[in-house]
Amino acid sequence: MITTKGLTKVYRSQDREVRALDDVDLHVRQGEVFGVVGTSGAGKSTLIRCVNLLERPTSGTVTVDGVDLTALSGSEQRAGRDLRAARQRIGMVFQHFNLLSSRTVQQNVELPLEITGLDRRERRRRAAELLDLVGLGDKARSYPAQLSGGQKQRVGIARALAGDPKVLLSDEATSALDPETTRSILKLLRELNQQLGLTILLITHEMDVIKSVCDSAALMRGGRVVESGQLTDLLADGHSRIARDLFPLGDLGARTATPEEGERTVLEITFQGDAPAQPFVSQLARTYQIDINILGAAVETIAGRLVGRMRVELPGSHTDNVVPIGYLRQQGLQVDVLDPSNGAAA
Repeated sequence: MITTKGLTKVYRSQDREVRALDDVDLHVRQGEVFGVVGTSGAGKSTLIRCVNLLERPTSGTVTVDGVDLTALSGSEQRAGRDLRAARQRIGMVFQHFNLLSSRTVQQNVELPLEITGLDRRERRRRAAELLDLVGLGDKARSYPAQLSGGQKQRVGIARALAGDPKVLLSDEATSALDPETTRSILKLLRELNQQLGLTILLITHEMDVIKSVCDSAALMRGGRVVESGQLTDLLADGHSRIARDLFPLGDLGARTATPEEGERTVLEITFQGDAPAQPFVSQLARTYQIDINILGAAVETIAGRLVGRMRVELPGSHTDNVVPIGYLRQQGLQVDVLDPSNGAAA
């Protein structure tokens, strides 16, 4: 549904050049919620603004729903019409709501419909439908100043849906909200994704947002995508930085055994689906008569699936534990052997 290839954005002034995006390749599948995560300055907001051409890329292409937006110029009359038509299929939700204080909630939602020339009766009907959809049907005549932050963001979402878009872009839409309101907005976005078949691309700096609502994710650093994929695939990759950030076990496994303890093998076990319900640790201990030290564990629901990660310590060297490790893998578990001195995958 959304594909970028070689996307680059360079800002130039008289004495310096800033490369905000550097050869970004990204693919968002139809009907999924895709999160782009990274620290401030990673290029996330520039990326999302280039997707709907609020910022025109320096080079590279952006294709949305089969249309190459970068091939449409706003300068020629026909091309400009084509670009505007393509943008109407893309809704945008902003961090700071961007509501007009002089307009009621309903009038804010109607604004994009006014721009497209829809008649007054149809505008009102569509706005009423959307406000009901986001749970604000009783706030149609209120003004933005009378709303809470979460309600304002719901108005922003309703307005973004006014043109019946196929794609919804969310630029840090929950970063100005408290945790409880954030959860309600993320729940709403997931419901809209499922009810309307919306493809959602959201920008965030919070891993909890990725964990709560996304099917796939990408990690950005320094204007580049350094990792991307479906969360289920990333969680099965022992080297995934996103997976480790979703399940931060710290340095619990990074310790050197004392002489009294002898040599140890540190394992990181990732489990999904029904695996968390299986007592594999106790079964392993009973089957092979070994003492297992649990160093850390976390279990979460991600992309609708129960997923977890556990770090354990077994007595003996890696060679001594080949059979127990094989047993764990036979149970459908992802098992990575860590370097006991630093906790990194061996």
